[in-house]
Amino acid sequence: MEVAINRKSAMFRLREELIVRLKQLAARENRSLNNYVETILMDAAYNTPNATTQAAIAEAENDENLTVVNMDSYESFLQSLDLK
Repeated sequence: MEVAINRKSAMFRLREELIVRLKQLAARENRSLNNYVETILMDAAYNTPNATTQAAIAEAENDENLTVVNMDSYESFLQSLDLK
């Protein structure tokens, strides 16, 4: 069973360089410019981060739980990250 998706034409004035770049990105994925831009807009309009991601974003914006990273040498850097 096919479901019809209603579409409405709209016109936007975008910078020429942006349109060139969007066309390149769409071609890289074998998609039309319209499909590529629609997908980006749908993601921006309807994709909201989950609660964990929202909490992490708020934490980063408020500089909470920061760790000092030692950049004196590669070894000290790894040790400060607890990777070693």
